Amino acid sequence: MTSRKDPKGRLLRQGEIYHTAKQTYMYSYTDIFGKRRYIYAKDLVTLRKKEDNLKRDQMDGIDAYLAGTADLNYIFDRYLSARSDLRETTKANYEATYDRYVRETIGKRKLSDLKYSQILLFYTGLITEKNLHIGTIQYIQRLIRPALQMAVRDDIIRTNPADGAIHIVKQKTQCGEGQTRHALTLEQQRAFINYIKDNPHYERWYPLFVVLVGTGVRVGELVGLRWKDVDFDKREIHINHSLTYFAGKKNKSPCKWVISEPKTESGYRTIPMINPVYEALIDEKNKQKTKGLRCHTEIDGMTGFIFYNRFFEVYVPESINREITRIIENYNNKEEVAALRQKRKVVLLPPISCHHLRHTFCARLCEADIHIKVIQSIMGHKDIHTTLDIYSEVTDWKKQTSINEAFENMKLF
Repeated sequence: MTSRKDPKGRLLRQGEIYHTAKQTYMYSYTDIFGKRRYIYAKDLVTLRKKEDNLKRDQMDGIDAYLAGTADLNYIFDRYLSARSDLRETTKANYEATYDRYVRETIGKRKLSDLKYSQILLFYTGLITEKNLHIGTIQYIQRLIRPALQMAVRDDIIRTNPADGAIHIVKQKTQCGEGQTRHALTLEQQRAFINYIKDNPHYERWYPLFVVLVGTGVRVGELVGLRWKDVDFDKREIHINHSLTYFAGKKNKSPCKWVISEPKTESGYRTIPMINPVYEALIDEKNKQKTKGLRCHTEIDGMTGFIFYNRFFEVYVPESINREITRIIENYNNKEEVAALRQKRKVVLLPPISCHHLRHTFCARLCEADIHIKVIQSIMGHKDIHTTLDIYSEVTDWKKQTSINEAFENMKLF
């Protein structure tokens, strides 16, 4: 049973109803499509606040009903389906990342309830509880924010609750050692490469890691590198494509590998070969020719890949990262014992990935005071700020080292 007056005798406005049996206030209205909608509240004050917000949304053309029923998952799927410009691999990566971290968590939250503080807490939780790198959080932000921005433009929500969230998270984590992807020091780099070269168990990996550390290529570019991309006469490596391993539920085709061209013009580049890279590739080419070995993988007619696994197929990028983890674990165990016996300082290696080695190559270029635009070109950075961030980190380290050396030489203390 409903009443035009509430239990306190207050006269209800047009559209307002008090449901005696449920002891609930209700306001009915007609949406822009002529369909009857309802909002509810336990008290009259709350109901009228909702009415005011509703009328404000209606004046601004906001679709309050959709905002109250649609969740973040709905708007993300809608956004991704509208991105016809995305490559198949890029879209699959977006979906995989979103499904892994967002869909079953904050993705279920209604748009009308989604607040800036909730997104901030969500990102912070991914770092503290899931131990995600700030770079992964930035990647997730690049999925969530544009989807919500589309909801703003579609007049579903008034403002974008993801705006500015990543900047606060970065400020909170910028002092955390584990949240910044640091390069190996020169001493660590030499220890890593020499251990691989001198260890019979890992020496077959030596050419691959020399190229990775000595060129700064991305891991997809590394596994996709072909002999025809290497100009031994000019001592140059030409980067014009990369390989993406495309498997799992999102893969609708029988082929697990996809060849991708660089997303931007900066991705097409020529990298000069330093002597260790040149020598490592010459030795690898001669070894394959002498033993009659070659990579058997063919992807869309593309053959002649330089590096291959024990099955003579191109490496899956994740397998290289797993090998790095094993190498570092074994190296550190032996280094601790050797340093103790030799009574010297121990040189341990931190946990790293292929991308840390790319970062390491960039750091060496910065330390050599090569012009920042040249570094950007070699690295294939679209945004100069990416290069500047690494340059700044190296500059800070060199500044501290220079001060220490100066004071040591002057014997002031």
